[in-house]
Amino acid sequence: MPLKIVQNFDSSFTLEVQAKETLCQLLTSENFLNQIAQQLQSGKLEFTELFFQPIPYSLSTPKGMPAEFEQYHESDDYVIINVPPNFMFNAKIFKPSRLCAIYRKIGL
Repeated sequence: MPLKIVQNFDSSFTLEVQAKETLCQLLTSENFLNQIAQQLQSGKLEFTELFFQPIPYSLSTPKGMPAEFEQYHESDDYVIINVPPNFMFNAKIFKPSRLCAIYRKIGL
């Protein structure tokens, strides 16, 4: 089966205000932040309130993310996580079906 190369992928999306508020509350809960920090074996984390939709890999997007977010991937001061599917469901976000969230490491 040959690979299909995606030339253009529209990664733009808009979250409704209530959905974004709910999602931010879930992503900033103390329990969840502690879970991520424990996985990373690092200090505290701060949610940047930046989201992006993962996109297909291509020559122009080799990291699978919009180019403007690659700076966070390359920095040791930030961590990118996949938003848990149950968080997406609880916030009633169905499109896009996947999101990534960016956290900043603090107190290293």
